[in-house]
Amino acid sequence: MGRKFFVGGNWKCNGTTEEVKKIVATLNDGKVPSQDVVEVVVSPPFVFLPLVQSLLRPDFHVAAQNCWVKKGGAFTGEVSAEILANLGIPWVIVGHSERRALLGESNEFVGDKVAYALSQGLKVIACVGETLEQREAGSTVDIVAAQTRAIAERISDWENVVIAYEPVWAIGTGKVATPSQAQEVHFELRKWLKENVSAEVSESTRIIYGGSVNGANSKELAGQPDLDGFLVGGASLKPEFVDIINSATVKSS
Repeated sequence: MGRKFFVGGNWKCNGTTEEVKKIVATLNDGKVPSQDVVEVVVSPPFVFLPLVQSLLRPDFHVAAQNCWVKKGGAFTGEVSAEILANLGIPWVIVGHSERRALLGESNEFVGDKVAYALSQGLKVIACVGETLEQREAGSTVDIVAAQTRAIAERISDWENVVIAYEPVWAIGTGKVATPSQAQEVHFELRKWLKENVSAEVSESTRIIYGGSVNGANSKELAGQPDLDGFLVGGASLKPEFVDIINSATVKSS
């Protein structure tokens, strides 16, 4: 069966109550394909999750931007997977490059987070990607394979995992991987899953692209055979996010 197109909007550390209501109103008015063509998830900051969930159209879902690595408790400032599950938040983003770089989250730590979040019934958008130095050194595939391996070693069921390939050098820089650069890494990731997990997981797992995706480049990127959608940063705060969602029609036509 074909992989359903997936578009995630990562709002990062942005927004006021009024701005959030405005973004949601734009999304609610947007004309987009039906749920059987595209799955849409938006990820506001923790404090806005209940507000967004209460206002957002029923065919779109919400994701947290992070969660704690194990059961809650004396971990000041953290939010556990149990808390998210209790709030009815279906998705969580794990291992975003900003957290890997700024907060020192290792591959193993990210792998543990993915496994724990899944164990609590959450679905996970697991992020992988290389820096510019790593790409220029020719080690892109080794880096994303190591990041993926740390997850594969800790989970057995991939049904609720979406992999987001986000080249660090393309996030928020305006530089975007060319469609062929993105396809090449997505192909290699799928090949790695086939050789190291199973052919079935390789075929069914969605691998989405993130890194300066916008309304202008999304259709061409969406046309790549191993690219199953997007994790969108800055553009997810703008009306063009609706255009990006609509690029799903490239796959369904």
